[in-house]
Amino acid sequence: MNKQITKIDSMQSIDYQLPVEYTTIDKDMKLAYTEMGKGSETLLFIHGLGSYIPSWKKNLESLQKKYHCIAIDLPGYGKSSKGNYSVSMDFFAETILKFCEQKHLDKVVLVGHSMGGQIAMATALKYPQLVKKIVLIAPAGFETFNKGEKQWFRDAMTVDGVRLTNVEQIRVNYAYNFYEFPKDAEFMVNDRINMRSANDFNDYCYHITQGVKAMVDSPVFEFLPNIQQPTLCIFGENDNLIPNRYLHGGPSVTVAKKGASKIPNCKLEMIKKAGHFVMFEQSATCNQLIEKFVQ
Repeated sequence: MNKQITKIDSMQSIDYQLPVEYTTIDKDMKLAYTEMGKGSETLLFIHGLGSYIPSWKKNLESLQKKYHCIAIDLPGYGKSSKGNYSVSMDFFAETILKFCEQKHLDKVVLVGHSMGGQIAMATALKYPQLVKKIVLIAPAGFETFNKGEKQWFRDAMTVDGVRLTNVEQIRVNYAYNFYEFPKDAEFMVNDRINMRSANDFNDYCYHITQGVKAMVDSPVFEFLPNIQQPTLCIFGENDNLIPNRYLHGGPSVTVAKKGASKIPNCKLEMIKKAGHFVMFEQSATCNQLIEKFVQ
């Protein structure tokens, strides 16, 4: 049953049902994060466009039994600061570096979903000494776009367009992220609906548009052969978002193979009956693959 729409003052009011801590990266930037588990390996989880820490809930619950797990809200998202930052892939990579320095983390395993996957690759390329291994889950960055297609993205994603998305369209958008929408993902839809009343919602909408621009303005595809870290790439066979259905279409495996084949030490896993949120929809399979890869 759908939860009743609730008005919230701020995105700080969203109940993550996870422990949330904060660290100050710069004088105007505070990052929210969830930390759990112990172990010699640190897994740092980076969410995708428009997402937040709870999207990793099923992965954190399982993997924290063996590993030190940290999931962050990127700047502009969730409970993190939403300043007027100069957003780019370099900006996100620097944020990851500064966070790791604050937490005295070294040789981390980056686990990135969608835009977070592209951020993980950008971080590994810019700061190779920081990153031990990479897990890419339905990553952005494998699909390539020409100049006109990039402009289409910039034009299509506006602050008002994000801000004025109605309840019905929010539900449709989330449904597209899954092969078969699971009932236990309903909290994501409810949170997205409820956050429309938050006083920092406009800033969040702005950051979604900036995230899109960062992805198209800083492509990583041609640099994939320079990634030296061992890499695991996981795609759902039924991903409705990659490749982009308006521009390219076709099965996700074509993009997955195109990108994974460019990374020297990359293992590709295609998961049946899974969409773009493969790590949530088929969490048990994803967790097993990640565990085997990290070991």
